[in-house]
Amino acid sequence: MKQLISLMALGLALAVGGAHAADAKAPTAQQSKMKTCNADAKTKALAGDERKAFMKSCLSAKAEAAPAAEGATTQQNKMKTCNADAKTKALAGDDRKKFMKECLSAK
Repeated sequence: MKQLISLMALGLALAVGGAHAADAKAPTAQQSKMKTCNADAKTKALAGDERKAFMKSCLSAKAEAAPAAEGATTQQNKMKTCNADAKTKALAGDDRKKFMKECLSAK
């Protein structure tokens, strides 16, 4: 009986936590820009002062100027960011496919 009550309490806690996570706000433009710049810096394997300088210029650049300057589209930047996130989370197989689908379809 105690086990049943414990399992029900655990299930309720997980359900409430899952519902709360679904209500999370979409990232702001600045947060998205930070995520993209971090992914780019990681891809370029920058560290120390080089990374600091790159991040400063990347974050201060106009949102439309950066893709045009590099010839990259928003979708390509999104793909780059999603790939970096999936790699950071060490996702593989179906989990990676699901994550990439959700990440790329997010606005």
